[in-house]
Amino acid sequence: MDFFGYREGKLYVEGVAAAHIAGEAGTPAYIYSKATFEHHVRRIRQAYRELETTLCFSVKACGNVSILRLMASLGSGFDIVSGGELYRVLRAGGDPAKVVYAGVGKTDREIIEGLNAGIGYFNIESEQELENLIELVKRNAPNAKPRAALRVNPDVDYKTHTFLTTGKKETKFGVDIERALAVFDRYGGNSLVRLCAIHVHLGTGGKTIDPFVDAVQKILPLIDRLREQGHTVEALDLGGGYGADYETETVPSADDYAAGIVPLLKGKDLKLILEPGKSICANAGILLTRVLYTKQGGSKKFIIVDAGMNDLIRPSLYDAFHFIWPAQVELRFVPMARSKGLEMEGCETVDVVGPICEGADFFAKDRPLPPVRRGDLVAIFTAGAYGFTMSSNYNARPRAPEILVDGDRFTIVRKRESYEDLVALES
Repeated sequence: MDFFGYREGKLYVEGVAAAHIAGEAGTPAYIYSKATFEHHVRRIRQAYRELETTLCFSVKACGNVSILRLMASLGSGFDIVSGGELYRVLRAGGDPAKVVYAGVGKTDREIIEGLNAGIGYFNIESEQELENLIELVKRNAPNAKPRAALRVNPDVDYKTHTFLTTGKKETKFGVDIERALAVFDRYGGNSLVRLCAIHVHLGTGGKTIDPFVDAVQKILPLIDRLREQGHTVEALDLGGGYGADYETETVPSADDYAAGIVPLLKGKDLKLILEPGKSICANAGILLTRVLYTKQGGSKKFIIVDAGMNDLIRPSLYDAFHFIWPAQVELRFVPMARSKGLEMEGCETVDVVGPICEGADFFAKDRPLPPVRRGDLVAIFTAGAYGFTMSSNYNARPRAPEILVDGDRFTIVRKRESYEDLVALES
């Protein structure tokens, strides 16, 4: 569920008309709904209430400090993958003890920053990384006793885009499940770093709970064997990657995931860590853009908008679907659900493209849309995850503002960049 909807043909974000926000903040602009964030956090908490569960919001999905502050106020921890993300979490008032630090290439500086902050777990991706962590603790923080979770690849196919699959053997992430025993045998008794948890992350973008169930069923025998050999395994970090509704009701809900996972973990004396990102924030954001021009190219009609692939790269990078619809339409065009196949009488088949000098600069191809004209506002839905965080200044374009709506009020939580901002660090 999200809190974006049409009233008398006009798109509202909670209690605020999208057109009103555009009038104040301009376009393109990222607009987030506070109520949607809160709703998804509540659903996850409720779904996993039978287990001791720590929710760690994935900062890479939506890292605005105001959003992180909101998540911290809801009791969330954080999943980070860089020193910059740790800095953002601390600036937002996040609890470092509820931070898990993933990533295959942590630098010495970043590891030391995590040690100094007192983070909850380092998610270890290789033996060499673990050796380096031990050495850095020895030299810099011998009394820290950080906890580590070994990332294990259960060799489960998540059946998603090849760039989004991370749980197979043939990825740069983690260690093979067969090697996990040897890693624990060598490092499980280390006095400087407590290797005491297992981390699993399959990828993102899947549409079924089956891969998660398969992964847990493969990992539990490993945990049993490790414990039989005297190793401590106190927690299982099941990562993120849970589906988000890019189309209405096309992915499992939090309750659906929990129905498959919770029965397997009950009575196992394991703390559960979840690292959801897009399942919380994807539907909490839209990218609002304005039509610059329409044009005909042979048999194809183009809608050229003022947002570009530098603002939202997911369609170009992953061939990702985002539902797109005008922010004001006749009542007969008000959508009841977001769908690739949504087509109403009177729609035109168009390509929605941006102003970037790249053929890959598109948001939709051969998409049915109600007729639009120059100056109309168009909303690109489900843009709250990996939208702004993956944006860039390509073509020397200032990045869009971020706006947070709370009921009938909105706040600009990141200003639109200026031309001066583009060169500020080059002087």
